[in-house]
Amino acid sequence: MAGGIGRLTLSDSSYWRGSVSFLIQRKLRRQTLLAESIIAREWYRYGQTWGKAQRALHSFLWIPMASRTRSLMLSAFFLVIIAASGQASEKPGSGIVSRIPALQLQADFTVFMRAYEELHPGLYCYNTKAQMDANFGELQNQLNHDLTLQETYLAFSVFLAKIKCGHSYPNFFNQPETVVKALFQHQDRVFRWLDRRMIITRNFSGEARLDAGNEVLSINGTPVDQILARLMTIARADGSNDAKRVSYLEVSGDSRFEAFDVYFPMFFPQTDTSMKLRVKSLTTGMISAFDAVALTYEQRVAPIKSEDESQHGGDTPLWQLEFLDERTAYLKMKTWALFNSKWDWKAVLDNAFTEIAKRKITTLVIDVRGNEGGNSVGDVIVSKLARQDVPVDQFRRLVRYKRVPDDLVPYLDTWDPSFKDWGSAAVEPSEGYYRLNKYDDEPGREVIRASAHPFTGKTYVLVNAANSSATFEFAQIMQQNKLGILVGQPTGGNQRGINGGAFFFLRLPNSKIEIDLPLLGVFPPAERPDAGLQPDITVQPRAEDIARGVDTELDEIKRRLK
Repeated sequence: MAGGIGRLTLSDSSYWRGSVSFLIQRKLRRQTLLAESIIAREWYRYGQTWGKAQRALHSFLWIPMASRTRSLMLSAFFLVIIAASGQASEKPGSGIVSRIPALQLQADFTVFMRAYEELHPGLYCYNTKAQMDANFGELQNQLNHDLTLQETYLAFSVFLAKIKCGHSYPNFFNQPETVVKALFQHQDRVFRWLDRRMIITRNFSGEARLDAGNEVLSINGTPVDQILARLMTIARADGSNDAKRVSYLEVSGDSRFEAFDVYFPMFFPQTDTSMKLRVKSLTTGMISAFDAVALTYEQRVAPIKSEDESQHGGDTPLWQLEFLDERTAYLKMKTWALFNSKWDWKAVLDNAFTEIAKRKITTLVIDVRGNEGGNSVGDVIVSKLARQDVPVDQFRRLVRYKRVPDDLVPYLDTWDPSFKDWGSAAVEPSEGYYRLNKYDDEPGREVIRASAHPFTGKTYVLVNAANSSATFEFAQIMQQNKLGILVGQPTGGNQRGINGGAFFFLRLPNSKIEIDLPLLGVFPPAERPDAGLQPDITVQPRAEDIARGVDTELDEIKRRLK
């Protein structure tokens, strides 16, 4: 840092006081004398420890003053805190931070806690305030030591999982390149959990003992049930929906980054590229112990490269329409996350339903398994299935703020600047919330408009625990309005309420970690179960079916159509 500030040590109390005075007076001149004297005097009086400095900050926060004055004062405070803490050490030539000083981590914590307490609509949906205060205190204590970037990322991940919000997490896809290169490793096991048993679904290695259907019993000596239990502490899901948490920890091979790949090496570090596996054969029951070499990242993502590029500005088709027979159409939709895609998904849906009508199809199967959500694709599908306008359940849309506090603005990114100031759209303040009417239709028009030429046949929707956002809402509308039959396993999401719709990307100033911060809480008008949706027809896949390449859920639909 320029001017030698980066070399400042905590023993330089005179420099600290001078820096505070200079920064504050430069910003606010005479308006800041009282607050400046409190921060600088208390730092000097209590000694140069972070805990005592916090007392000064807390004293300052209780001084009556205009919000702009407070914001600028906080900015000055954190500038000097960051400077005083010095530079984080780095591995020579790597550019990767190896230790982040506790003072910088505490500054990150203060920004994080303030942002989440001020802005997150679901902070107390599944926790009491006392529980969240205790969780914040535990995180603060963890960050009161110099930590590696990995330790910091893990500490925030564990905390965020305790909120029980499926949209609150350090998003793999929003991290800066330095964090991605430093933390995200990849293994080559592709599997799903069946009754919390790790069943291999695809074999990239050529090793016969890793064929689909076989069961992994342990990795590097740790039983998989213990691995799952540890990883559940970072798994994101809404409320008590543990089925979603388990699903989140599967490896499908359909994404650049998957939670198991990211977090397994953090909880269970290893020193080489191979893993010691114990695997039980499906066909013989024999247990084998052997070393398996992981694929490189490039090898792992090669099969999905074109699809990934389509989601990030490309135009490769992401959905597949097939005709299983002359009467049955099958639409597979692995993702609705199309925010950055140039692919014209609405035109694709129009063409699909035109072709379905042309062929006089009588049964449509829509497969959204493994699809968390994204764009509001479900509303368009519903409009093409409904014979009359579909009323949208009157959920309450709540936010915690009208305008983002000035001191938080520098740390928040988003795609829509209006999220920073709801203005007149945030109405009816009550118990720390505002009702948001920005996305409401005109009175009496809270409906999805039916198409002039809807599909009139029978519709099945294949669902599972991954469906937790837009796909959860789609499944809910389909089931409530009897537009289709849900087949598969209970969904993700939660009937009691989820958060999403609008987001800030909170970027912590020192660790550089990004954390997704949902802004819009969607809650039912009356009490609902703390659970996802139960399908109309429950079908559980089996290891034997996986080994044979049989789609158990789709086969059940075919059986019913005979």
